Amino acid sequence: MTKQQKHTNIKIVFALTLIHFTGDFYSSFAIPLFPVFVDKLSLSMAQIGLIAGIVRLLAFIVQPCIGYLSDRYQTRFFALGGLLLTIVFIPLSGIAPSYLLLTLVLAIGSIGSSMFHPSITGMIPVYGGRNAGFSMSIFNTGGILAFGLGPLFITWFVSKYGLSKMPITMLIGLLLMIFLTRTIPVPISEGLSGSGFLGSIKDAIGKVWKSVALIWIVMVLRAVVGQAFMTFMPLLLTKNGHSLISIGVIISLFITAGTVSGLIAGYLSDKIGFKPIFYFAYTLMTPALFLFLYLPGNWVYVSASLAGFLLLATMSIAVVMAQTLAPRGRSIVASLMMGFAYGIGGAISPLIGKLADIFSIEQVLFYMAFIPILILIPIFFFPNIGPGNVIESE
Repeated sequence: MTKQQKHTNIKIVFALTLIHFTGDFYSSFAIPLFPVFVDKLSLSMAQIGLIAGIVRLLAFIVQPCIGYLSDRYQTRFFALGGLLLTIVFIPLSGIAPSYLLLTLVLAIGSIGSSMFHPSITGMIPVYGGRNAGFSMSIFNTGGILAFGLGPLFITWFVSKYGLSKMPITMLIGLLLMIFLTRTIPVPISEGLSGSGFLGSIKDAIGKVWKSVALIWIVMVLRAVVGQAFMTFMPLLLTKNGHSLISIGVIISLFITAGTVSGLIAGYLSDKIGFKPIFYFAYTLMTPALFLFLYLPGNWVYVSASLAGFLLLATMSIAVVMAQTLAPRGRSIVASLMMGFAYGIGGAISPLIGKLADIFSIEQVLFYMAFIPILILIPIFFFPNIGPGNVIESE
């Protein structure tokens, strides 16, 4: 196992967080623009669901492999090369002339996202030192904040300048790449270079596979709920009469609230452990989602904030909990908890879109809101650990 630094390297944690922020900032452009893409290309709910499913399924396919390669090889290619793909290809969606090309550019941008996430997430526990839980929360806050600010920025930009001007936005990320290229260190090897892909997973997880599997199940189910609401929220809000800018504000509130809850959860996990936080979030999540669906008028801004606060609270601590259990394969574990789970959750989007075409968006999301209650079952079997209690893998 690679030795963890005792003290937090603030500069490196900031740079890694900036990569996370920048990549997710661009990745957040697509969802709030779904209503615009629907109007431009005459898309159905099933087609929107298929786009969402394809780009997220790519994270499912690519991230575990990248996590394995990141633990095996010492290179900055995955972090910086993946970020570059996201910066360049996501803005090209604004000039995509067809459904096929729209899907293609968003898919390539998603591949870029799936490349940089495992590599940089695996580096956070090393440079976070004794404050690994809080450092991971800061890191994930960068991503969540990006998904909060990105919709505000892109809905304003497209409303003012139009879809055709979206490629101009890539200049912001290209300028940040200059700083990041000079700052990001080469990842530290995990000593798994002698193992194959499956062997590396076995070496990383070892005897704690049951606990890691429980965390992964929770993350998959959370992703299914989160992806359903995030994908079809803009279309539901459009149906309810909200403008494009209003939709951007509501999505931003939804995700920015998760920034706050992620920080709180990360701080508390360093103090009281992980399990109580999971209980709190998932017990209140179903009522919060119902409030979002049914509170009238301007209450949607408040209910969206509450729903996002609870839905996104446990993202970072789930990764840290799994990495605490299996410290030898930080990047692989991160890819399983985020990319793999996120991808499977996204793969359900085409089915949800088809059901929304058959029934309605409201009715489908109503039933999706009950899933957090079921999630309490695997949470009950979580081990009672905190970040200071490391269980070595065999």
